[in-house]
Amino acid sequence: MTMELRHLRAFLAIAEAGSVTRAAARLHVGQPALSRTLRQLEDHLRTRLVDRSTHHLELTAAGRVFRDKAAAALAAVEVALDPRGLTAWPLRLGHTWAALGDHTVPLMRRWDETHPGVPLELRRIDDATAGLTRGAVDVALLRGTVTVSGIATRLLLREERVAVVSADSPLAALPQVTLADLATRPIVLNTVSGTTTMELWPPAARPVGAIEVTNTDEWLIAIAADRAVGVSTTATPRNHTHPSLVYRPLVDAPAVPVVLAWREGPGHPAVPALVELAYEVVAGGGEDEGGTP
Repeated sequence: MTMELRHLRAFLAIAEAGSVTRAAARLHVGQPALSRTLRQLEDHLRTRLVDRSTHHLELTAAGRVFRDKAAAALAAVEVALDPRGLTAWPLRLGHTWAALGDHTVPLMRRWDETHPGVPLELRRIDDATAGLTRGAVDVALLRGTVTVSGIATRLLLREERVAVVSADSPLAALPQVTLADLATRPIVLNTVSGTTTMELWPPAARPVGAIEVTNTDEWLIAIAADRAVGVSTTATPRNHTHPSLVYRPLVDAPAVPVVLAWREGPGHPAVPALVELAYEVVAGGGEDEGGTP
């Protein structure tokens, strides 16, 4: 049968709710009808999207891949049907934090000068790809290694890492810090959009513990309260000056790549122009580099 947008919405509702019953309630449809819609979608794709063999509904590997594709497809339809886009098609630039650091404002200004008919919208989205895989943005500024399939990237720069500690920490008195210095304290990790994991340390010399958070605000608070130390890159000191925080060079940690990423295949026609302009702005120099925890 012909697939419709309702099939995508039904599947995404099930994936988000983790239950056909809860998804049916959200969509205001009967559970049997929603189950039939899911089966129709699976029959069309000739694969199982949802694992029903466990007590808790889980997506299969194919289901997880299709979830991103379905979300991107629905987002594209919403953009196409938005009447505000009939006069100008905005180019949506996502980031998880700090965007392009000190290069952000020059990039935005240069874009406005060279592409006045295409609004550039900067959007902060706290997920691993800044909304790129689910179609919330057209292009994204990402840090670290990007391993998501179907995503193209261009390296813009590399940022040096810094240690972040509370102002009354003994480490604040040091002119520079090593990974071994930080390992004596718990480390706070942003598990959603951060670039730091325990793998930054050798297996036998990792921090004594970890505090996991889901956004930068929680990350900063944990450090300011002296519950843990953190690792970031060079834009965080410029974006988050606070009397309770001290930043020191982390001398033995590798730099973090900053890339511009976009979905392969058809997309916003202005994406290539933004990629080239961002590279020009960074290569032109005269601005400090940025970063993210």
